[in-house]
Amino acid sequence: MPIFAPHLTKYRTLTTFNDLGLNASVLSAISELGFENPTPIQEKSIPVFLENERDILGLAQTGTGKTAAFGLPLLQLVDFNAKQTQALIICPTRELCMQISRDLTTYSKHMQGVRIVSVYGGASINGQIEDLRRGAQIIVATPGRLIDLMSRRAVNIKTISYVVLDEADEMLNMGFREDIEGILSVTPDEKRVCLFSATMPKEIRSIANQYMKNPVEISVGKANSSNANISHEYAVVHAKDKYAAFKRILDFNNESFYGIIFCTTKHETQDISDKLIRDGYNADCLHGDLSQGQREKVMSRFRHKAIKILLATDVAARGIDVSDLTHVIHYHLPDDIENYTHRSGRTARAGKLGTSIALLNVREFYRLREIEKLTNIKFNRVMIPSAMEVRDKKLLAFIDTINSTEIEESFFDDVVEKHLKPILELDKAELMKKMLSLELRRFSAEYMNGPDLNVAERGAAGSRTEGGSNETYGASRGTRLFVSIGQKDGLNVGSLKDFVSNVTEIPNANIYRVDVKGVYSFINVDAEQVEKVMTTLHGSEYKGRQVRVEVSGNESAGGRTRSGGDRGSRGGYGGDRGGRSYGGGDRGSRGGYGGDRGSDRGGRSYGGDRDGGSRGGYSGGGDRRRSEGSRGGDSGFSGARRRTEGSGRRRDF
Repeated sequence: MPIFAPHLTKYRTLTTFNDLGLNASVLSAISELGFENPTPIQEKSIPVFLENERDILGLAQTGTGKTAAFGLPLLQLVDFNAKQTQALIICPTRELCMQISRDLTTYSKHMQGVRIVSVYGGASINGQIEDLRRGAQIIVATPGRLIDLMSRRAVNIKTISYVVLDEADEMLNMGFREDIEGILSVTPDEKRVCLFSATMPKEIRSIANQYMKNPVEISVGKANSSNANISHEYAVVHAKDKYAAFKRILDFNNESFYGIIFCTTKHETQDISDKLIRDGYNADCLHGDLSQGQREKVMSRFRHKAIKILLATDVAARGIDVSDLTHVIHYHLPDDIENYTHRSGRTARAGKLGTSIALLNVREFYRLREIEKLTNIKFNRVMIPSAMEVRDKKLLAFIDTINSTEIEESFFDDVVEKHLKPILELDKAELMKKMLSLELRRFSAEYMNGPDLNVAERGAAGSRTEGGSNETYGASRGTRLFVSIGQKDGLNVGSLKDFVSNVTEIPNANIYRVDVKGVYSFINVDAEQVEKVMTTLHGSEYKGRQVRVEVSGNESAGGRTRSGGDRGSRGGYGGDRGGRSYGGGDRGSRGGYGGDRGSDRGGRSYGGDRDGGSRGGYSGGGDRRRSEGSRGGDSGFSGARRRTEGSGRRRDF
């Protein structure tokens, strides 16, 4: 059974690669790359690899530097004066295969006679056979292609001294266990086996017990755990709003975003990628239908940041090793919960910080809790930023760009100066307003009056949002206020902000998360501004109507919630299952006036957005349909499109 090597403690205080026993050629190469301090897995693995003959079983997350952990000592131990194959590195995907080969080539740049050949599916096997015939001391391979080459007698692994299994858990997830066992059975008994994995399922232990001899177990982090430098977040939206919510995350992060978006199917990957490109984003995708040439082109553009948004399936993204990713977004949670660790591990590499965001619909929340239990990760809820927050942030970025732009005098020749004359005659304030107006026109309608996309989680304690949350994307901010004017008064997000700003003298930028409903609205202001709003805006008039302002939230159980709570108690204004709901409940019931989906059990719901009562209620002004209750309730009035009776009969109007 694997044991932990007690003598490893002497290496824990080492802080530079110079202390790990590496030779001058290797140290020179990694110094030129700017690497000085080893990661924990490198610090623990390299001395063991160099100083004894034991096998190594390494547990470390994706992105912690495992390639250098086995690659650097391997380059030092292989005899490059001999031509026969001495080391075999097996990994799950062609992308990782090529990445390892590139890294080893870079690390060995000051060494003579080094021949490293990578073999993987999707490329010409004849070309790879020719490369192998010319000799290769180190072969980096995917299991399937290596088996194919072995069957053609194009590769000889019977003399190797070292076998490295990288990302072993991913290879098992991809169904390569039989291939791995078939490969290992052909290798010599007297060899060193080094196995690295991000997780440690029973199958990994089984392979270790069968093919490894008294291995040193080196562990960095816990099994199934996540990189501590990753911030794990989630947002909850309706399924139909996911794409809009995703775009707001991209826009809110503006130029800083550089990440991978995980989808469940190749069709969805392609579809979302096409939509993003159509909407003007720097995006592309990876999935199984792409040829090897197409995949390599996409990855090359992504590595060089020609594209900064990469859509990918789990299978297509395996083995991707790209530095400096700021975000991983889970458009859907993975089918295999353990894959969450692999996905999120694409960011926060080499000690840097990163963010992993799960974009959930209300039915996916239970799976997030399963991931929390398995991985010991604590997820923090964030809110999708409002359309106006995004607009304001993009506008501020535009202003910062203007302020930070250096004037290039060489551009302003006589012709340019001549054309500039009408502009230079403008008043400075007028000129700036014109420039900002041009920029503001670039925003689509969704950023002028877009809805709040956040919804409450189902069955999650403490997860309700009363008419919208105080928490903005990435941080808690401000106090939520109910304002008694809305769309019926001719207001939209922009005009409401202008009105509030004019009355209170609070800058527009300090009024955020604005959500304009039919006869009321919500705004957020910083806590120190609340009293000012209450004393100036409350009691003022707008087009002859007196304006009321209240702090949003439930007053008490059974009391009134005038702020549009998602689930108020009985008698609550805006409650989901509570009393009379005047415009703003998500699902008004038992007499919910203005519930989003009308009455649930025989109450009266005036102005419901979609459905009438399911068990007999008055549903006034429903936008789409009404249903007639099966338990003696009154039929709904004013349904715009159709009525569904409790008995199942339907009549189109």
